[in-house]
Order: sequence, then C-alpha cells, then structure tokens
Amino acid sequence: MRRATLGTLLALLTLLAGRPAAADPIAVKYTEGVTRGFPVLRSLTGEKLAQGELAQVPRGDGVVESRLIFRFKDGSLHDERVVFSQRDVFTVLSYRLVQHGPSFPETLEASIDRATGRYDVRYRADEDSPEETVRGEFELPLDVYNGLLTTLMKNLPVGGSTVVQIVSFTPKPRLVKMLLAPAAEDPMKVNDAAVIATRFLMRPQLGLFASLLVTDIPDMKCWIAGGDAPAFLRFEGPLYFMGPVWRIDWS
Repeated sequence: MRRATLGTLLALLTLLAGRPAAADPIAVKYTEGVTRGFPVLRSLTGEKLAQGELAQVPRGDGVVESRLIFRFKDGSLHDERVVFSQRDVFTVLSYRLVQHGPSFPETLEASIDRATGRYDVRYRADEDSPEETVRGEFELPLDVYNGLLTTLMKNLPVGGSTVVQIVSFTPKPRLVKMLLAPAAEDPMKVNDAAVIATRFLMRPQLGLFASLLVTDIPDMKCWIAGGDAPAFLRFEGPLYFMGPVWRIDWS
C-alpha cells in the first residue's frame, strides 16, 4: 500500500462503518496514581526498536495526566498524552498524539479537547506531500478512550468485555468502535516470577462492508495480571493503521 493512501483508506473504512452510537462509560474500580516506568518497544522477533517512558501524575480532583513516549533508534517519535477524570467513571478530558520519523508512514500531530469541543491536526501524508492543517469542532462522547484502553481492561469485571470508541485522525477526527474482550488465561514470566495473565483481544469493529475491503487487520492483544492489584504486562499490535505488529513490555 502506498504511504499516501493510509489516511484516505482509514477515512473510507470509518465512514462505511457508520457513526457509532455512544455506550456507557466505564466505571472506576481501581483508581490510577503516580506511576513512572520505562517500557520497551520490540519487533515480534525480539529486536529492540524504541525505548519508552511512561509518566502518570494525579492533578487533583480526580484528574490524572498520563504521557507515554517512545524514542526510536532510527530517530522516530511516538508521543501520546491523555488527561482523564476518574471520578466514578473514566472520562477522557483531552488527548494529544505525535508521530513522526522513518518508522511511521505519515507525520501526525493531533489534539482534541472535551472542554472546548475543538480539535487541531497537523498532517503530512509522506515526505513528498505538503503539510495540511485542519481545525474544527468535535464533540467527544463519554465512551471515547484514546490512551486508556489498557486502564479500562484492568477495571472490567472478571470475564467481562465491552465495546468503546476511539478517535481516529484521518486527518479529521472520526469515531471507531473497539471491542475489548478476554480471550484466554496465559502463563507468563515476569523476570523470574510466574504469573497468570488474562489475554485480551482489542479489535476494531469496522462493520460488514468495511471488513470486506480490509481482511488482514491484525487483532491487538494485551495481557493483564489480575488479582487485588491488576497490572499491565504486555501489548502486541500496530501503533498506526495497517502498521506492523510490535510488542510493548517492561523489559
């Protein structure tokens, strides 16, 4: 697929899927606190692609700011920041995503804010294309969860699944349904500790006609350790539409 067609194809697919109906927001079972970690991004063959840093800080009155950065060996950057409320239910207040460099087919800097109802996107399809800037109004439904999918999976009832929405920038923002569903219990090793983790599938719900156009979108997978203190262990999936499957874990 040519680089310049990725955003256009995703826009077509989201239009074919139709505008999703809003669902109920996810209730808070485990509140988020101060967190700092250094995840690693690898290929499925184990090659280290990028060093990550996660910083999460409560800002008061139930509001938390979380930022995940991956700095790639080839100079690329993935920078994702979400500010959310965890008063009774999880609610995204603002979201910002930056992706650029050789590891990404398109250059993107996008932000969206619930309070103002505004979005701002700077986008370039490839190195030979001019940069586009699009701005406008966009109302965020209560079940939009960009940057919070792993947090949601820690808070689902045991064996429970849900369908939420994410905003996809094509470059204009569009809503896409995302299924989060437990698939299996897998034994895993964390350093020398044996852990049983729930493997979740994260699957875009594109609708019948869109699914006929694109049949090879891989499932995203996420492993969550359960118990009294649920924890993220691993993610496998693309960081952009139709991208390669990469792995994120803590070592």
